[in-house]
Amino acid sequence: MSSTTQSASPVVTYAWKGAVAGIAGGIVFGVLMAMMGMLKMIASMMGSESAVVGAVIHLMISAFIGLVFGVIAGSLAQRIGPLLGAGAAYGVVWWVLGPLVIMPMMMGMPLFNITQTAMMSLMGHIIYGLMTAVAFFFLSRRSA
Repeated sequence: MSSTTQSASPVVTYAWKGAVAGIAGGIVFGVLMAMMGMLKMIASMMGSESAVVGAVIHLMISAFIGLVFGVIAGSLAQRIGPLLGAGAAYGVVWWVLGPLVIMPMMMGMPLFNITQTAMMSLMGHIIYGLMTAVAFFFLSRRSA
């Protein structure tokens, strides 16, 4: 009797590593959001006022966009410099999509409203992207 082991496709591997890396980046960004009192705003998109609900939603979103990052940036997994650049750029993209487009649409607010809070959010999203890239790099090195 022979046994064969199939390994997951690279895309699947990059996806799950990206999701885990996204959670790591989301935790760091979540701490910053908690310090700025922004988690309740995230919760309000789901009709809650709880910072805990906001944190859970934030981490779920972080895992999903981390998964997408892993799939997109998988070819850079062993190259920290380009991966960091991709992470920072990815953070900016999600800053535009999240707090400037999706969240205002859900809450009936004006789109692309760049305020001081939005600029702090930009820094948080860049930090998220960088931390996600670093975590993705180290997760990818473990299996190389």
